[in-house]
Amino acid sequence: MASSQSSSSSSSSSSISERGGNDSPGQKSMPQLETLISHLLAAKRSLSSINHVWRANEIVTASRSALEESVVVSSRNNFLRRGLNNQLRLLYNVRSEVEGISYRGRQEFSEALKSLDTADARLRSTLDLLRETIVDASFRPKDEGPRSLHDFVDERGVEELHAAMKSSIDRTNNARRDLDTSNREFDDELSSIKQALRHYRSAAKMASSRASASSSSSVSVSDSDLLALSSMPGMLQSLEIHAQEMASLLESLVRHFDLCVTAVKHTDGGGAAARSITGDMPPEVQASGDAMPNIGEEINANLNAPLDPLSDQEYEEMVNVLMKDALEAEDVVMEIQDRICEMESIYEQVGVQRDALLSISNATLQVHRHLSALASTRLPRYISQAHNFIQVWNEENDRINSGLAELSDLHSLYDGFLNAYDSLILEVARRAHVRARVEKVLRDTKHKLKQLYDEDVAAREAFRVEQGDFLPSDIWPGIGRAPMQVHFLRVAGGQLPALAQEQDPEHVGVETGAEPKTGVADDNADGEIIPDLPKDIVERAFERLKARGGNFA
Repeated sequence: MASSQSSSSSSSSSSISERGGNDSPGQKSMPQLETLISHLLAAKRSLSSINHVWRANEIVTASRSALEESVVVSSRNNFLRRGLNNQLRLLYNVRSEVEGISYRGRQEFSEALKSLDTADARLRSTLDLLRETIVDASFRPKDEGPRSLHDFVDERGVEELHAAMKSSIDRTNNARRDLDTSNREFDDELSSIKQALRHYRSAAKMASSRASASSSSSVSVSDSDLLALSSMPGMLQSLEIHAQEMASLLESLVRHFDLCVTAVKHTDGGGAAARSITGDMPPEVQASGDAMPNIGEEINANLNAPLDPLSDQEYEEMVNVLMKDALEAEDVVMEIQDRICEMESIYEQVGVQRDALLSISNATLQVHRHLSALASTRLPRYISQAHNFIQVWNEENDRINSGLAELSDLHSLYDGFLNAYDSLILEVARRAHVRARVEKVLRDTKHKLKQLYDEDVAAREAFRVEQGDFLPSDIWPGIGRAPMQVHFLRVAGGQLPALAQEQDPEHVGVETGAEPKTGVADDNADGEIIPDLPKDIVERAFERLKARGGNFA
């Protein structure tokens, strides 16, 4: 933010003109008094950020103390780093390996369960579609109630498969619970070892003169405390930088506040408002301390400073700077808040690191006894439990994979049933369309035959009228006969050739109606009943097949 304008200026022979009122034509518009007062109020509110600066000072001080304490603790821990590194490392490697077995088993089991759930959900979704798909009444006998496609499915195979999968899951869960119990007992053993190590620190304090001798039997822990300590100076440095930047930002807010006070005082009618606004400054703003010794003094000095005259040009420059700074003041407050939040986060990390060093210093004295007892009795059982889980999981994993394949096959079967039913609807529509075309051909043919018959009758009658008196009746017996008439006979189609041959190869010709028959029959005596399906049912079946990527002619 820009610095405040100098309050001193050369004396003017005339008094300062009214400011903050209406500008004369052609003069640049200046902010009203109300605008300046609003900026002053906002600047006053922004000074509450001093609380964050005080908190920043507290955090830096506390962090320095934490670092000093951590250095002491780390030095003490270094004395304990002797002796049992290899034994403890081996123990933790075994625990890590057992935990790795448990973790991998859980991951693989979880992935298998997800695959089972996905496959089962797909199968159940398909079964639900079968339940929701009601077979059109035109396909079934008239006296039969509504039936869904699911009524034609035997779910016993699905239930048996679910039972088998549940058995595998239960067995695996039992083995996993046994392993988790074993791992918890293993962790309790490690906790017991850590608990025993706490007595060594007091013994080392009491016998510092025998440090070299006791170091041969001291308990060794990891170097994590050194790693924690190495990161703390960087954290402290970051905290100090944040605190310095926050102090600098607060100073810019103070300068902006002073500038607002000066601008309001120099605006006509603003003196009383400035005194009213600045008369109840928060006590923490006026206080001084080691971190900010001049902030409170600077504010008090500027509030009580006498009002120096300003020229119009100086006043306008001051207001322009104020307006520019007002736009940035909120960003400065937000930056202070962000920095204190970051400092709180870093300070929390410092506390975590310090607590880690303190917990490490509470390491083990009687670890030899615990390690011996653990290695001779309980450790083999923990390892054996991990091997048992691997064996059970490998067996059940194979069964689960087989079940997944069966679930996929059942889904494909039932999904194919849905597709086949929709295809059946389209096939019925196709046959109805072919039947309509056949009927049209028959109608057209009948019409043409009738025309030919009528024309033939008329021609024969005309011939009889013109020539009949001159021809003897016995010259040709057929001279007086009417023309022949053609009648169509509908013959049942029977089975398709391939199906008929499978059922009864000796009657293929008879069943298919391959041999032509003569005679007169009713127009609807062909034996085939094609269901009359509504157009919307056919369209929905077509859309479903299209959505599934089905093939249809």
